[in-house]
Amino acid sequence: MIAPASGASAPVDERFASRFDLRGRSLRSHTARGSVVNGVFVLGVNLLNILKGFAVAIFVSAAEYGVWGILLVTFTSLLWLKSSVVGDKFIQQNEDDQVAAFERAFTFELLLSGAFLVLFLATLPLAALVYGRPELVAPGLVLAALLPASVLTTPLWVFYRRMDFVRQRLLQAIDPVVAFAVTIGLAVAGAGYWSLVIGLVAGGWAMALVVLVMSPYRLRLRYDRAEAREYLGFSWPLFVAGASSMLIPQVGLVVTEYAVGIAAVGAVALAATITTYADRIDQVITYSLYPAICAVSDRLDLLFETFVKSNRLALIWAVPFAVSMTLFGADLVTFVLGQDWTQATLLLQVFGINTALYQVGFNWHAFYRARGETRPTAVVAAGTAVTFGAVAVPLTLSAGLEGFAIGMVVMTVANFLLRMLYLSRLFPGFGVARHVVRAAAPTVPAAAAVLGVRLVETGERTLALALGELALYGITTLVATLVLERALLRELWGYVHGTPQPKAA
Repeated sequence: MIAPASGASAPVDERFASRFDLRGRSLRSHTARGSVVNGVFVLGVNLLNILKGFAVAIFVSAAEYGVWGILLVTFTSLLWLKSSVVGDKFIQQNEDDQVAAFERAFTFELLLSGAFLVLFLATLPLAALVYGRPELVAPGLVLAALLPASVLTTPLWVFYRRMDFVRQRLLQAIDPVVAFAVTIGLAVAGAGYWSLVIGLVAGGWAMALVVLVMSPYRLRLRYDRAEAREYLGFSWPLFVAGASSMLIPQVGLVVTEYAVGIAAVGAVALAATITTYADRIDQVITYSLYPAICAVSDRLDLLFETFVKSNRLALIWAVPFAVSMTLFGADLVTFVLGQDWTQATLLLQVFGINTALYQVGFNWHAFYRARGETRPTAVVAAGTAVTFGAVAVPLTLSAGLEGFAIGMVVMTVANFLLRMLYLSRLFPGFGVARHVVRAAAPTVPAAAAVLGVRLVETGERTLALALGELALYGITTLVATLVLERALLRELWGYVHGTPQPKAA
């Protein structure tokens, strides 16, 4: 998906042989194989997280889960914001002395993490005051131990930049596996939301210590003022974008807790956790592509081909999964979660539609970052946050969870329009309408089949009937996808197996 599959790919591969260990493969084939590795990892990790979330929900009340939701959103938002500021620039740079480049990046990451630790410790009492939940302070202090652990994992950037995905993902797998085992054990023992807190910290530190031992470079401090300015110029728009994105869930939880209650916060957190599973494939593909598109960022034609095909591949999974949450969200609550989670039904259904729309062109920002242009990311994120504040907040205060759901729809549409504007500027030949229709096409007959069955349903809805409809939906989607996207899937299969394939139209 990066370079033409014909003989023209050889010069591109030779040009970047010093950056990647391609092991005799083309860059396109190596990237496709990396997507498979990353896909297996991400799907496995997120399956563990979903199982963990469901298992803990059995032993923890909705109110306790709401406390955890506040902690999770607050802390993981900070970690996510920090990780994109330095790491993306390290991957994008192409200096001759990579040891010195890593030492500078490690130094910047250490300084940034220290600042974020102070910020988190300062905002923790404020969060407890705003939510009226003093019990947030103690587990928040424990979670703060993850920030120094995250600094020790910076050697993972080296494996990522080299596209050595197998080694990178094996090391990263330590965190979720340890966290899962510790969390489930403590939840069964009756530790409540503390099981989630302690499990997260245990997993993070277990991974950090192993990564430290396996690091290809020593962790040394090296500060360069000129390099710091370059990092700052690249990273401040990403910081603004991350801060804007972080503000949305924070404000949303505060307003929801104030207007509806802590149980509603738990419903929002659960719905968000489940529906974000839809974007995992897009994240996998974009993550796998980023080092490669940084290496060919001067080839706009290759970037355009890569964007279109990568987003189509992601939408093959994301749209059916997102729509399934809309169709079967009520069944999930009724037959799996229980009546304590009734408030989550509407949110699951609305978040499903939102997620499907959000996936169209989701990875646009990676292509701007690969070219060193990060300001558009800040503009789109800030515009989305403003829309949320102007629409979703007042609607939540006036209409509760129903208003929150409507506000989220409006926000998602605004985000879609903004990113389509920037996509048309970067890729003038991008046909938005055709892309959307192609993405939705395999899901239409599947959704129609389920809705058709429901039209003729009589009597009480049972678990067996719901499972039958889910199977019908899955099989119909699979068949429609194989028919409508067979050329793209055949091309990807060829890259994974190292067989040259003609470019799909």
